[in-house]
Amino acid sequence: VTLSTLEVAAFFLATVYLPLADVITYYLAAPIFVTALSALVLREHVGWRRWSAVLIGFCGVLIALRPSTQTVSWPAMIALGSSLSFAFLMLITRSLRATPDIVLTTSQFGGTFLLGALLSPIGWVTPTLGSLGLFAVAGVTSVVALLCINRSLKLAPASVVVPYQYSMIVWAVIFGFVVWGDVPSISTLVGAAIIITMQNYLAAAGEFVL
Repeated sequence: VTLSTLEVAAFFLATVYLPLADVITYYLAAPIFVTALSALVLREHVGWRRWSAVLIGFCGVLIALRPSTQTVSWPAMIALGSSLSFAFLMLITRSLRATPDIVLTTSQFGGTFLLGALLSPIGWVTPTLGSLGLFAVAGVTSVVALLCINRSLKLAPASVVVPYQYSMIVWAVIFGFVVWGDVPSISTLVGAAIIITMQNYLAAAGEFVL
């Protein structure tokens, strides 16, 4: 509960002070943390292919997002802390894989809801009906996403599941173009191509077969 709450709070706090590209870059460092810690904490076997996939995938993220020079600051450390909290959350979720999905998801969202309820009086802004609708969609999406993550961690080692997080950059390109008409830069397309190639290679090599 604590890690789930810290991860969400730190991520949104970092976006207040840093460009979103920088925050996401730090956030996508989580697969490296998970791969290293899963070998040390969970005693999971991490082969050289998976290590290579994680490192190459992160290089693809750096190429795609081109983080700015604002990466050395305390907000950057908050973003890095969010990534580290997410990594530990994935490891703990994997170790609690015998726990029912609904129990895990409820406990993870419960802490975040409690923190939000305590802090909401500070700088409160009454949302419009349109904003409430977006909040509802975001809430449902978050619940479904967390259920999927928890289920995947029950079925496969954490170091296998988390590298799929790199696909965020691919979905960001697709949704950005379809919804807002954003044309991705050449660096974004190159980075996305590296990520897709890396995942296809590991799938062909049998690293991601459950």
